[in-house]
Amino acid sequence: MPGIDETLTFIPLSIAVLTVSDTRSLDDDKSGATLAERIMKAGHRLGDRAIVTDDVEAIRERVKGWIADPAIDVVITTGGTGFTGRDVTPEAIEPLFEKRMDGFSAVFHRISYDKIGTSTIQSRTTAGVANATYIFVLPGSPGACKDAWDAILATQLDYRYRPCNFVEIMPRLDEHLKRGKLKG
Repeated sequence: MPGIDETLTFIPLSIAVLTVSDTRSLDDDKSGATLAERIMKAGHRLGDRAIVTDDVEAIRERVKGWIADPAIDVVITTGGTGFTGRDVTPEAIEPLFEKRMDGFSAVFHRISYDKIGTSTIQSRTTAGVANATYIFVLPGSPGACKDAWDAILATQLDYRYRPCNFVEIMPRLDEHLKRGKLKG
């Protein structure tokens, strides 16, 4: 049965939150605030928080900065996952992935379907790993952020969750990089 193994010690992670929006500021960013609140309530650290416009280069540069920072373990973005001309977050971030996490999108859509029905197909949520950093690309609604955190990320970012979780494999995420350095 999956669940939290209370005999293990919680390991706090440093998580950065990026809101992608042409219209939001920190004062009215409900989705970013929802994520920040849940991150800290779970016992993790809010490593950084920013807002950028719906611009491929601005999004990519902010995320590249975080994945280059060894102090950031996880990046979560919110916004820009729809189909309008300004929705470019997946295009900005997916080229950074060394490995895609297709299961995240599948599970997110399954959870979302129970709440909003077939409207879930309007989201291009995605996830992956780059430079030993997990990256999760979420829709811009507070409800979608709550669903992703509460139903997926809260447990997968908790070392105590069994049968397995993202935290326990973090030390091995960059094995391919180390192997390449040894050969070169």
